[in-house]
Amino acid sequence: MFHFKAKAKAEDRRRNERQTTRGLAKIQTGAGSLPRDCWISDISDGGVRLHSERMDVPDEFTLVLPGMSTRRECRVVWRLGHEIGAEFTDRFVPGFAQQVAARR
Repeated sequence: MFHFKAKAKAEDRRRNERQTTRGLAKIQTGAGSLPRDCWISDISDGGVRLHSERMDVPDEFTLVLPGMSTRRECRVVWRLGHEIGAEFTDRFVPGFAQQVAARR
């Protein structure tokens, strides 16, 4: 007989609380490259969910948040069509997601 352990729901596996937000950001793929538009749908202190229809997003990139003069280094952890889940790899900033959501 097989015994399977039930998987935890996505919200139970997350390390940081997600903030629903809507707004434009920029993806920069390398030094000297032109930033490309993307759409943020939610953000946490540890990562972000993006939509980018106009380009192939590399596994590592810099996310630029206009209006905040903030740049975050990111690594893609999942992809689903034009939707991307990325984690911040530069540093952990407590309260970062709330700051971003409050400005949108």
